[in-house]
Amino acid sequence: MVEAGAAGRHLDDLTAAMAGYFRRWEPRVQAKKYVRALMCDLPRKNCWAIAEHAGDPTPGKMQHLLERAKWDTMGAMAAVRGFVCERLDDGDAVAILDESGQERKGSATIGVKRQYVGCAGRISNAINVVYCSFATKAGHALIGARLYLPAEQAADPDRRAQAGVPEEVVFATKPELGRQLLADLQAEGRLPPWVTGDEVYGAHPGLRTWLEAADTGYVLGISKSTPIAFTGHATARADQALKTLIASDWVIDSCGAGSKGERRYAWAWIGTAHPRRHLLIRRSLVPNAKGVREVAFYVCFVPEGRPVTLRTLISVAGRRWPVEEDFQTAKDAFGLDHSQVRTYPALLRHLVLAMAALAVCAVTAAQTRTTTGSTAPPPTNPDDLPPADPGLIPLTVAEVKRLVNLLTRGRHSLKHHLDWHIWRRRHQARARWFHQRTRLARR
Repeated sequence: MVEAGAAGRHLDDLTAAMAGYFRRWEPRVQAKKYVRALMCDLPRKNCWAIAEHAGDPTPGKMQHLLERAKWDTMGAMAAVRGFVCERLDDGDAVAILDESGQERKGSATIGVKRQYVGCAGRISNAINVVYCSFATKAGHALIGARLYLPAEQAADPDRRAQAGVPEEVVFATKPELGRQLLADLQAEGRLPPWVTGDEVYGAHPGLRTWLEAADTGYVLGISKSTPIAFTGHATARADQALKTLIASDWVIDSCGAGSKGERRYAWAWIGTAHPRRHLLIRRSLVPNAKGVREVAFYVCFVPEGRPVTLRTLISVAGRRWPVEEDFQTAKDAFGLDHSQVRTYPALLRHLVLAMAALAVCAVTAAQTRTTTGSTAPPPTNPDDLPPADPGLIPLTVAEVKRLVNLLTRGRHSLKHHLDWHIWRRRHQARARWFHQRTRLARR
């Protein structure tokens, strides 16, 4: 249970770093209870379930923490960011930009509209949040978040007032929100040497220009139709470069280890009219169901003074996957998308506290991986027999959470749970009465 004890100390350290951003001690105590509840095994982590798990008699204090309590949400997010960066930074970190959605019913939640959400793979009624993940060889975690506020809602004063949107929050595209997250890192002196992201961010010239001005390298996905100024000032679509490549231009290499082994692809790179910019191309080694080898394109920038190698660009391109793992873990294990709040402050505060829970377990896992055993050597041919003892995979974030719960699982009295049983039924009866009255008024 050494890891569970380490996680407890990390939780204390992080909440102590966040403490200065609360005006009163009561919300500070509730925030720690909230984070601890997010690390538990509740199937659904909303205010009711969190309050009951924390031992509160009603959800009022937890709802007050998210909605009305006086605390600096962005300052608390900076504390989470500092906690992760200080403990994971190995000098070779990568910042990853990506967005993730949360499907919602109705139209009351700020930011909700019919829009594409990657988690659902379709257009749905949802909100979208842009995140930044900090990834090193040791581990990774979410360190920043910005809610995407649609232009029509950003320009509606009544909607803004109802949802508590701060005056300084204006409409911004997803790449611009990503730039804001990176600017936070830069202001704190924590901006990593490399940034990566998918086509949403690679297609935005303003983000690329900002990164180059900040002397930060990037490997950003682009579409095949993106115009590229190649050497000789001939501009053409990115996929036109495929026609100029010969077999010897391709290199088979891994862009990192996955759950099933090394992620190996064929890679090629081509210079452009700018001496520090390059086009990187990735091609699958195995055809898909349609018999086609999938191809992906990246626009790259290497700051002056850094060595320009294909291996470096491949490594950075492969470091985009951790953010997807962060999304899955944060949602499944820590309730990142479980909140039922509607206002801007409450939504952002839930995200910060969920990111804090993820950070505690991610840092614990990263710092204990070297002491939890090792896996057996991988097979070298299909006929190899499995080893008698396959060893242990590195400690995962989800396993850290399970260990914490084994050590700290508490039991409240029967009376506590019966009181909640009565409270829920009374609250639902009151809600039904008001709904019925509203229907009568509409007749």
